[in-house]
Amino acid sequence: MKHSALEAFETVLVLAPHTDDGELGCGGTIHKLKSLGKRVIYVAFSTCEESVPEGFAPDTLTHEVKAATAELGIPNEDLIILDYRVRHFPANRQEILEDLVKLNRELKPDLVFCPSSYDIHQDHGTISMEAKRAFKNTTLLGYEFIWNNFQFSSQCFIELNEEDMTRKVAAMEQYKSQSKRLYAKDKLIRGIANYRGLQAGIEFAEAFEVIRWIV
Repeated sequence: MKHSALEAFETVLVLAPHTDDGELGCGGTIHKLKSLGKRVIYVAFSTCEESVPEGFAPDTLTHEVKAATAELGIPNEDLIILDYRVRHFPANRQEILEDLVKLNRELKPDLVFCPSSYDIHQDHGTISMEAKRAFKNTTLLGYEFIWNNFQFSSQCFIELNEEDMTRKVAAMEQYKSQSKRLYAKDKLIRGIANYRGLQAGIEFAEAFEVIRWIV
């Protein structure tokens, strides 16, 4: 997706089941949109206090997501942090849907990013399914986590430049508590972007499932 297509959107909503999901799934695109002067609101549904590694404070991810989104150009007032319990989203499906409906009513986004329909993580799947209900009249793109997908429909490619990639990597580097995870490594982040770029005949790209496209 070239600049001309992205410029059609003014208010963008990124739905991240857990802190760092939005950066991993569409961090380069977030930076690209901010560079175009768009408003991007990031919603983290869980700070995963139960999953914070030993030696880190329970609220570590709250501080890390603030630093990470700032690297991508998102101001603090456009970061929304909710408090759902990690790995228990299916039991809170209705409350999550109500939150999404409220966000749609208050923000009126014209582009929404959420986990793809193919994501097998229970929390990611819940956000993806409820986003389809809440934003059925909005352009909706599903971002990928290659370690959570048995398959993926790469129907949309958004071209990234070196600065977009640098900022995506810098955002992930704010997550000191997650530094041991393979998916947080610079090499893998750039490798996936190179692979998706190769498919589209460009250097770097993020790929998305087109769940809904409103022209």
